[in-house]
Amino acid sequence: MSNKHAARLPRPVESERIPLKPRKVSFSWEDTPLHWVPGEPFATHTMNVLHLLLPAGERWFVHVYKQVLPYIRDERLRADVIGFIGQEAMHSQAHDEVLPHLRELGLDPTPYTAQVDWFFEKLLGDRTLPPGRARRWWLMERVAIIAAIEHYTAFLGDWILNAEELDRRGADPTMLDLMRWHGAEEVEHRSVAFELFLHVDGSYRRRARTWATAFTALVFLWQRGARFFMENDPTLTAGRASFKDFYLSGKRGLLPSTGDMLKSVPRYLSRTYHPSQEGSTEQAVAYLASSPAATAAERRAE
Repeated sequence: MSNKHAARLPRPVESERIPLKPRKVSFSWEDTPLHWVPGEPFATHTMNVLHLLLPAGERWFVHVYKQVLPYIRDERLRADVIGFIGQEAMHSQAHDEVLPHLRELGLDPTPYTAQVDWFFEKLLGDRTLPPGRARRWWLMERVAIIAAIEHYTAFLGDWILNAEELDRRGADPTMLDLMRWHGAEEVEHRSVAFELFLHVDGSYRRRARTWATAFTALVFLWQRGARFFMENDPTLTAGRASFKDFYLSGKRGLLPSTGDMLKSVPRYLSRTYHPSQEGSTEQAVAYLASSPAATAAERRAE
């Protein structure tokens, strides 16, 4: 990274650092209904898109980060990246295991997951490039895209940890634990992707450009996934999904609010941005200490 980039580095909040470790969780889905937020198919399916996006997306994260490991010159950051890789691999597996349950309930996600696989494996996958500048450029682009995506996964993780309306609505406890375990680990490792980007590149122009790419792709894939679920839900006669539905569900506390999501944009694009200044590691660790799946994983590990 050049000196001009190094001079602008934001200061992380040191108290928010924590050693990262994967937790080998497992979940039992036989008692989880299709609409796991009772009476709220749209909110349920909007969150269910995570099960379709994340397995391919997080496998892609791991693939890219294994390629960037030789560029890391800081041992502490290397340890963080290795911990991040372990956690992301576990997230991918946990969400992947929900898909057979969805099929049993009459909703086969294969047509959509095939599109997601193409997006990450082909569009954002490895390219046949000559060694040197071109190959490094494509690797740095993907590292920056991951940093932008991780800004939103941390935002969503912080939201799900504080989404008390889901508890009041009687959301399925197993699915809620999956979402909150995952969300807590996203908050726990929220600084790693951004710090890695700063370490290997740090270009503000690249950060802004890849944010636009990541944001556009996430909005496109998410609304497409929600529509796919609503249109193929065997229990709905006229399923639909719109931005108005998302906005209204956000106002009711069942999904992130549109206003909060929009406010997160200038924070990421600020030159003084650092992920440690958002969310709470203390809250994330407290949830992981009480999560049924995470505590069971700890007992098995011991």
